[in-house]
Amino acid sequence: MDIDTHAEDLASDLGVDKEEVKADLENLLEYSVPLDEATQSLRRKYGDGSSGGGGGAPKARDIADITPDDGSVTVTARVLTAGKRSIRYQGSDQEIVEGELADDTGVIDFTAWEDFGLVPGDTITAGNAGVREWDGQPELNLGESTSLSKLEETLDIPYEVGGEADLASLRTGDRAKAVEVQVLECEERTIDGRDGETTILSGVFGDESGRLPFTNWDPAPEIEAGTSVRIENAYVREFRGVPEVNVSEFSTVTALERSIDVGTDAPRLGIGEAIASGGMYDVELVGNLLAVRDGSGLIQRCPECNRVIQKGQCRTHGSVDGLDDLRVKAILDDGTGAVTVILDDELTEAVYGGDVEDAKEEARDAMDQEAVADTIRERIVGTEYRVRGHLSIDEYGANLDASHFEESDDSPADRARELLAKFDGQEVKA
Repeated sequence: MDIDTHAEDLASDLGVDKEEVKADLENLLEYSVPLDEATQSLRRKYGDGSSGGGGGAPKARDIADITPDDGSVTVTARVLTAGKRSIRYQGSDQEIVEGELADDTGVIDFTAWEDFGLVPGDTITAGNAGVREWDGQPELNLGESTSLSKLEETLDIPYEVGGEADLASLRTGDRAKAVEVQVLECEERTIDGRDGETTILSGVFGDESGRLPFTNWDPAPEIEAGTSVRIENAYVREFRGVPEVNVSEFSTVTALERSIDVGTDAPRLGIGEAIASGGMYDVELVGNLLAVRDGSGLIQRCPECNRVIQKGQCRTHGSVDGLDDLRVKAILDDGTGAVTVILDDELTEAVYGGDVEDAKEEARDAMDQEAVADTIRERIVGTEYRVRGHLSIDEYGANLDASHFEESDDSPADRARELLAKFDGQEVKA
């Protein structure tokens, strides 16, 4: 059944205007809401008693009490952030406004499909604001059926207005954020965009708190390696398992006369805490190396796509003459969680004590390619390591692509006391 027919049946069932139902339905589907879930959301919104939503006017809600089961609500709140972005909708570009609203009970994300002229600091009442679930949390949709008024009296809230943030605090899904950063790396690339070939800038931003990759979709001349810039109305999406700062045509980029200090150290976290973050571009973990996984040591890669091959077979390119390489995949555990640490050829050479030619010679002498991995196991398993790199989380688990890998010189007793202090909420004396 196509959307038009589905909307007509739903509108007839609910006794409301078909075009309004169709617009709402398309909005939800645009945001990847499953059709069944979108249908139930609209039934709740328009008061179909079978969904448990009941009829009548939307109830006034505190933000903390809003759940994805609310079809629509009335909210009085303060605008914390508001920024424009362009999305592709029904084959054409549409401008939307995204940001955060807050009252004295909490904060909620919103998407405005109409231009309500929202400005950070405004106190508003939004009537008949639709509620949808996004990434497990409720989000408000402000559209044609929403009545919005700005209030003269300012609502007191325990949150800071504006999107000021440092890189370490950014999370996937953040919108309308403002950061001041140094451009550590920057390159111009041409990609196949939604409108054909598009030139973009990509690289790495840094500040005192850390580093994050970025993409600038409408190249700004102020963004070049070595410069310091302030960026307003940036949003964050996930790229290869870690947050990425996105600078769009609606972002404001201003060159700074002062230099932004960039920390040389990565934030050190417990493995469990790092995994809970959902992915980090630059983090340091300390733990015991428990095992070296299969697929380590001397391996072969496809000359076309660089993927690891098995018995001369690449999953994409079939039978190929593999290129010899070195790699380690190892399990690091600190008692709070475990992560797979991946060492590239250079780091593997350092722990192995030889290069690819040495590894091939050992494999020939032993008549077993696994001999190289066994040698590496003997050298590193059971030792505590400090590892720095990019942490990504996917359906297969947590992986840390290491940039630094060295034995830890930490005092186990000191780290045990620090861990206990976190649990006890107080300092632990020696």
